[in-house]
Amino acid sequence: MKVSCAWLYAITKYGYPPSFENCIKAIKEMANLGFKFIEIEIVGEKQLLEFKERCGEIKEFCRGLGVEIINLCAIFPNIISLNKELRTKAIENFRESCKICKSLDCDMIQLDSFTPPLKFVGDLPYKEAISFGRQFKVEIDPDFNWKVFWDNFVETFKICSDISENEGLKLCLEPRVGENISNTDAMLRLLDAVSSDNFGAVLDVGHLHAQKEILPLSVEKLGSKIFYVHASDNDGRDNYHLPPGRGTVDWDALIKALNKHNYRDYIAVDIGGAGYTGNIDLEIVESKNFLEKLLRKYGLLD
Repeated sequence: MKVSCAWLYAITKYGYPPSFENCIKAIKEMANLGFKFIEIEIVGEKQLLEFKERCGEIKEFCRGLGVEIINLCAIFPNIISLNKELRTKAIENFRESCKICKSLDCDMIQLDSFTPPLKFVGDLPYKEAISFGRQFKVEIDPDFNWKVFWDNFVETFKICSDISENEGLKLCLEPRVGENISNTDAMLRLLDAVSSDNFGAVLDVGHLHAQKEILPLSVEKLGSKIFYVHASDNDGRDNYHLPPGRGTVDWDALIKALNKHNYRDYIAVDIGGAGYTGNIDLEIVESKNFLEKLLRKYGLLD
């Protein structure tokens, strides 16, 4: 297994979403902190156009730093919209993101499942990326039909899986607190419905632990459908993204479970988020060292 750096580092330092220039700065800083493998994120059509125009620049910049982009997260919330026009446009934006991903020699693209189409009274989940310890109030439209929404949702992921496969990419999705796919069993349901070898899960330790999941059991359920791991810690109550070892996650049990299922890919340090008060540079290096020491203990560090 290899330790990589998640894009939450850039969001924590530069806000959501970071400007293109701050994206470049964040990539350089990740490299300076000792990471050879990183992920990046494209948020919305404006940033998509910037990345499309300057893709070659990013590629050469990463090459010069000795850094590989191993995952690209494409954020277009309308991709699950019931409005056909909005959804079609978002899918086309995803298609363009796949082309950028391929151009960057990255072989995996990630989608979110986004928040349900409910009326939120007050704060919205993920308005400023990851937020912690909040309670949300919602109102459900009397005309809302979950089955109609779910069928549309599944169709979208089938389309996106086909698009990514045609580009030679794997497609992944992480269950996140407060989203349409928020836990292991919801992820399994979607995987079964899409039924594609090309589509798999991001095992996001922080989010699943905050959902009070038994993490080794999550690994057992998902098995070979785990395409990627996001590593953070918390108290099992709020979805804080603390450095591994700072919360109540049983990391030894988790690594043993992943090893049982022959997981040998990337584990991304995924700490930070809105309200984060630590020294992100120091703690991300601490997290990298923690994970590498743990993997070395079991002879799993590449």
